[in-house]
Amino acid sequence: MKIDQLFCVRDLVAIVTGGASGIGRACAEAMAENDAVVVLFDRDADGAARAAREMSAKGGRVTAMTLDVTDRAALEAAMGEVRGALGRIDVVFANAGVSGGPGFVGLDGVRDSKAAFENVAGEVWERVLRTNIMSVQATLAAAVPHMKRQGHGRIIVTSSVSATRTEPHVATAYVASKGAVGQLVRQAAMELAAYNINVNALAPGPTATNIGGGRLQAADAQKGFGALTPMRRIGMPDDMKGAALFLASPASAYVTGAHIAVDGGALLGKAD
Repeated sequence: MKIDQLFCVRDLVAIVTGGASGIGRACAEAMAENDAVVVLFDRDADGAARAAREMSAKGGRVTAMTLDVTDRAALEAAMGEVRGALGRIDVVFANAGVSGGPGFVGLDGVRDSKAAFENVAGEVWERVLRTNIMSVQATLAAAVPHMKRQGHGRIIVTSSVSATRTEPHVATAYVASKGAVGQLVRQAAMELAAYNINVNALAPGPTATNIGGGRLQAADAQKGFGALTPMRRIGMPDDMKGAALFLASPASAYVTGAHIAVDGGALLGKAD
């Protein structure tokens, strides 16, 4: 098979949650730049509309819908609207997520009492788990009936290297939520394989996005986290495009339940 067939996503209908910026936008761009039909779901109405305009100006077929993924009824209605308007849902990027704040150890090696286990407010845990795991489950549950009816589908969840390792510099609530996402992806993949629905995850390392108030867009944070990574830099949203396209395309037809680490070697540990 030639490469233009192997990675072909032409005319596929793809939904991207949290598609207004960061990794979600990068995934949307990867699809739109390769002739897929893309719908952005985001609670940031202005940001999503702007992203859709900018991608459309470059020739993409991209629209935006204002949506909070923690609203199950709205999520189900939006999926149905896309299916009704475009005839099918081929690919869903379940990308929306939030930070839980810094971890219990700062990049300077000093413990932060505010982030100590017993001092993190219950509201923080609830917000992180509601967005990072419950909304992912809701996104899959809203997409799966459509994919079952059409006999195929691809679901790509934005997970994290935090799904498989402990993280002193990252909030415990975030790490716990991504651990749950890891098992959700594997469990869903096992159940849905019989319906020709592949479920996989992107597992980024530290990446410069708007999450956590754009914490990793700051030069000092990039330097600190970059020093912990063998490639000696943190990730950028565009670093996710190749893996996103792979998981959405025929190239990954026999891949399900996988976490594709896009982390500059972060999971390997600090080299020197």
